[in-house]
Amino acid sequence: MARVAVRIGFLRAINLGAKRRFPKDAIVRATEAAGFTGVATHIATGNVRFETAMRSRARIEAALEAAYEAEAGFAVPTIVFTPDELRAVAEAAESFARELGRGADHGGRHYVSLLKQEPSAEAVRAVEQVSSAEEVARVGGRAAHLLLGENYHEAKLTNAAVERHLGVATNRNLTVIRALVDKWC
Repeated sequence: MARVAVRIGFLRAINLGAKRRFPKDAIVRATEAAGFTGVATHIATGNVRFETAMRSRARIEAALEAAYEAEAGFAVPTIVFTPDELRAVAEAAESFARELGRGADHGGRHYVSLLKQEPSAEAVRAVEQVSSAEEVARVGGRAAHLLLGENYHEAKLTNAAVERHLGVATNRNLTVIRALVDKWC
């Protein structure tokens, strides 16, 4: 019998506007319909914990994306991490903030864009060069850490900017990343 492992999925661009609604109970239903077990969600921004015997991240993401599109009626890009990978993202955030001499959560303005694929060195340089004194980007593995200025809605370093350089990504506040590590890792 195959060994079951915990995985954490991050759904991109759900619950934005009237046409992209995908409630938590529907996420659970679709995740279970895809054959995953031990399903749990955290807040309504598309964070889902599940168990699977599958080992291929690409296969897991494809299975979830097919199930989510069938349930929601629109494409739902999904990015999957292991608990160890997510813990490493949270630890990198702490290191990054210390390195820059900023508070551990930068006043609540530390965001993490979780990436579907690990970017090339050239792509990393491109997004990090967008940094300024007010907004700083640092990429490590499949995570782009964004320390933003006072107004998130006026930021140049948005998830859309990250995606232009690094590919499919979904963004979470560092507070959410920490909560998920505490809860699921």
